[in-house]
Amino acid sequence: MSRTLQKLTDVKAKSDKLKPGRHSDGGGLYLNVSAAGSRSWLFMWTPAGGKRREMGLGAYPAVTLAKARGKATECRVAVEEGRDPIAEKAKEEEPTFGECADKFLASMEGSWRNEKHRAQWKMTLLEYCKPMRSKKVSSISTGDVLEVLTPIWNEKPETASRLRGRIERVLDFAKTKDWRSGENPALWRGHLKNVLPARKKLSRGHHPAMPYQEAPPFVARLRIAEAMAARALEFLILTTARSGEVYGAKWPELDFNAGIWIVPPARMKAGKEHRVPLSKRALEIVKSLHEVKISDYVFPGQGKGKPLSTSAMEMLLRRMKVDEFTVHGFRSSFRDWAGDKTTFAREVAEAALAHEVGSAVERAYRRADAIEKRRKLMQAWADYLAATKSGNVVKLDEARKA
Repeated sequence: MSRTLQKLTDVKAKSDKLKPGRHSDGGGLYLNVSAAGSRSWLFMWTPAGGKRREMGLGAYPAVTLAKARGKATECRVAVEEGRDPIAEKAKEEEPTFGECADKFLASMEGSWRNEKHRAQWKMTLLEYCKPMRSKKVSSISTGDVLEVLTPIWNEKPETASRLRGRIERVLDFAKTKDWRSGENPALWRGHLKNVLPARKKLSRGHHPAMPYQEAPPFVARLRIAEAMAARALEFLILTTARSGEVYGAKWPELDFNAGIWIVPPARMKAGKEHRVPLSKRALEIVKSLHEVKISDYVFPGQGKGKPLSTSAMEMLLRRMKVDEFTVHGFRSSFRDWAGDKTTFAREVAEAALAHEVGSAVERAYRRADAIEKRRKLMQAWADYLAATKSGNVVKLDEARKA
C-alpha cells in the first residue's frame, strides 16, 4: 500500500483528460475510470500471506473525493488491525426492534401453517410492541418487554403468553445476526417467571367465549355495520363455522336452492367435507353479497382476487370494544346456548360444530349427517340471535319435535 497520500485533486478527478484505468490517490485508494468514462472508487490491499483484494467504495461524483478518502482511512485501519473490510461492509447494519421483527417474519415466510398464523404473528408484533419498535434491537431490555406485556398479562393471558414467546424468538434471531448479545430479556424460565404472575389457564379450549346471553345485542350491532368483516363474522356466528372455513368460502360451495354450504375437506380441521344447513338470515347474507359479486370469494378482501384478511374479524372485535372474546369463541357460545336453552340432542349440536361423536363403530353405522335436524337447530339459533329485547323468549317448538 503506497505511503504517499492524497495524490489526486477534485480538478483531476473530474477531468476529461483522465485515461481509462486506475488512478492512485495513495494509501490503497484508486479512482477507476472505465472505457465509457464512468468513474468509481476502489480500495485495494494485500492481506498478510494472501492475494491482492479490492473493494468498491461507490461511484464518483456521488461519493466525493473527501468521502472516498474517509472510507479508505477506515479500511486501512481495519487491515492494520487484522480485520476484513469486505466482511465488515457485508455485515448488516443493526436494525430497530420493529425492523428486526419484520426481517424475522420474512425469514419464516415458508414455515407458517397457514395465512392466519402468519397474520397473527405480524399483528401482535406490530400492535402490542409499538413502544419498543423504534428502539435499536440491541438496546431492548427486560423493562421494555415488561412495558408491553404487563398491561395485557392478566386481561388477555393467552395473547400475552404468545406475544412473550414471539418477542423471545425475534430477539434470538437478532442474536444469531450479531445484533445483540447476552441473555434474552423475554426469556420465561429463570427470568420473567420471577416478576410476572403465573398465567391463568383459560377454559373453553383457550378461546374466550362471549356469553350467549350477550350474543343477540352484539349481532344486532353487526347487522348495522357496513364492513365486509361484519358480514363475515355474522355468517360465522350463524353457521358456527371456524374462521378459516369462512375466509376461504367460494361461491360454488353454496347451493342457494337447497340452502346448504358445502365446505371442502381441505378447509376442515378433520379433513372431511362438511355440509352446513343455512338459516334464513345466513342465506340472506350470502344472497345479498352474490348480487354485487366482485370475486370468487364470498367475502372478498381489498386485494384483487383475494379473500378477506385473516385478521379482519379479530380487528373488528377490537374496534367494537369486545376483544376480550375471540372469533373462535362464538362456537362455544352456540354450544352453551344449545345445551342450556334447547332440547336438541347432543349429537345434533356436536354435528353442527363438525365434531365427531361416539366410537368409530357408532360413526360407521351412523352415516347420515342429520342435515334436517341440524337445519332446525341452526334456524332456532338464528331466531335466538334476532331476539334483542330483554325478556324476549325464542320459541323452540321445533326442538321438541327433533
